[in-house]
Amino acid sequence: MERTTVTDDDEGKRVVNASGTEIGMVSTVRDGVAHVDPDPGMTDTIRSKLGWGDADQGDYALEATRIDTVTDDEIRLKDEF
Repeated sequence: MERTTVTDDDEGKRVVNASGTEIGMVSTVRDGVAHVDPDPGMTDTIRSKLGWGDADQGDYALEATRIDTVTDDEIRLKDEF
């Protein structure tokens, strides 16, 4: 099922641009805003998948207006950004 909003269940998902190129991973979701780690290591990936994610200085808030779709596997961004 596709949607355009993020939830806590989206932690650990990969974030891809409109062409499908991976640009990062959702490290945490706070107050409905996904925070994206552009260069996650293995530890970050495991922590996010276990729900232990936490945004740090290298993470970026993903504006909801940039999201095209959220699927079971990834968050795809709109192509105009």
